[in-house]
Amino acid sequence: MKTKLIAALIAAALAQVALPSQAQVAGSQTLGITVQESTAILGGWSIKKSILNKPVVNENGERVGVIHDIIVAPDKSVSFAIVAASQFAGVSHHDVAIPIEQLDIVGGKIVLAGATKAAIKALPEFEYAKMPATPKPRADFPDHH
Repeated sequence: MKTKLIAALIAAALAQVALPSQAQVAGSQTLGITVQESTAILGGWSIKKSILNKPVVNENGERVGVIHDIIVAPDKSVSFAIVAASQFAGVSHHDVAIPIEQLDIVGGKIVLAGATKAAIKALPEFEYAKMPATPKPRADFPDHH
């Protein structure tokens, strides 16, 4: 199940890329995604609708946090889920990074086995890196395509 979760998260993350506004016709598109990628997306699901802001529970069904973000590494792999250990009125008070391999989908719920609210709160707080106002061009990355 974890392999399927990781594959689905990657497909969903890649599906969030802006696509051309015209209809995609097999064998005729020059920008965007390939026909094979388009077919794979149809079998996937949306991170925004299925994962973000959804509760994380332990194996006993106890709520231990909420997923606020998914981190996609430069190599396009889904690497971490950012889980809010506690929140009030939708505002996070303590975000932590959880390796995606530790999460599973069981009975339609996002499960982090062995977790408790106290254990999540005890993890170091995750902070986003300070990003420059303008993103770097793709050519500036070592493994650009």
